[in-house]
Amino acid sequence: MVVCKNFFFLKLLLYFQTSSNIKFSHMIIGVPKEIKNNENRVALTPAGVAEFKKQEHTVYVQTNAGINSGFGDQSYIDAGASILPTIEAVYDIAEMIIKVKEPIASEYPLIKKDQLLFTYFHFASSEPLTHAMLERGAVCLAYETVEKVDRSLPLLVPMSEVAGRMSIQEGAKYLEKPMKGKGILLGGVPGVPPANVVVLGGGIVGTQAARMAAGFGARVTIMDVSLPRLRYLSDVMPANVVTQMSNHYNICEAIKTADLVIGGVLIPGAKAPHLITRDMLKLMSPGTVVVDVAVDQGGCIETCKPTTHEDPTFIIDDIVHYCVANMPGAVPYTSTLALTNATLPYALQLANKGWRKACEENKELKLGLNVANGKVVYRGVAEAWDLPLHEVESVLAEEAVC
Repeated sequence: MVVCKNFFFLKLLLYFQTSSNIKFSHMIIGVPKEIKNNENRVALTPAGVAEFKKQEHTVYVQTNAGINSGFGDQSYIDAGASILPTIEAVYDIAEMIIKVKEPIASEYPLIKKDQLLFTYFHFASSEPLTHAMLERGAVCLAYETVEKVDRSLPLLVPMSEVAGRMSIQEGAKYLEKPMKGKGILLGGVPGVPPANVVVLGGGIVGTQAARMAAGFGARVTIMDVSLPRLRYLSDVMPANVVTQMSNHYNICEAIKTADLVIGGVLIPGAKAPHLITRDMLKLMSPGTVVVDVAVDQGGCIETCKPTTHEDPTFIIDDIVHYCVANMPGAVPYTSTLALTNATLPYALQLANKGWRKACEENKELKLGLNVANGKVVYRGVAEAWDLPLHEVESVLAEEAVC
């Protein structure tokens, strides 16, 4: 195995190249190892590295970045990447950082002015992260707000599919009595009724959760504010799934008999609304399990706060709360492949054209811009923390002049 330890020499060489009169179209891509608690995913597979190399870009991967997803250093070397020994080395040399989860506090000082970060940010749920990226002068393009014309979120879909399915898997486990749940088998057995599952939100998370719960044999109620969406779900769901309009009264009635409640409500780039308040917990019977998949956007259950795979649950008013903010990290092989399938085409555009031109030419990517060189350019983030909102077009025009 060859590890590039002399990254200072590499950086110096690249400086002289880019300082010459020769124009280079390639970009330096960095893939650090994820350091959030029990985050086992990696942002780029060896196959993704090969695609970047085909476009004549340079890729640096931190040693062991992909090991927990099933990809060793040698597989990255074989695909054309160079391995760097530390996270500091990766941030130091890269023009674009590709990650899975938002940077944590120990990474903030590593981020350079004008450095492009392409990852999940969820700024509306973290004021410290927002201010840190503004202060660092980074260009932050968030997976979760890249949006198609039909309002779908192509880079959120694969992880929402994973999280929606996992919410039932985890909910079923924590309904067991040793986990402080009611001691109910999700699908029941002949002669014994199955569990009641309430799913808040009929989007990707909610749809996948309802299908999984129905597959277990549970009785499922899926709720949404969109009547056309409920009509669609009513047509495609199995017979043990019923649809219901989401409003305060209906939610209160539904959770009285619920054994498992899944929170799957999302407002792109903004805080999730609190559909279940602290006072509403007393309507539920002891041992009910709530799984708030929206917790990384503030959560749709008021009492939920982000937890980790290491310590995933807590109990309030005898209700078991499962609020892991990076649920797909528990199944990293599946999640990494699914995520790279979705993000790679966009990442290649950013590398081939640079973030300014790519965002000017692709409206989907433009919507992904949340913070650019010290300015908030996404409305949901500005409103969440009462910050000035700058128009994306004006920021792109300013940079173009520079």
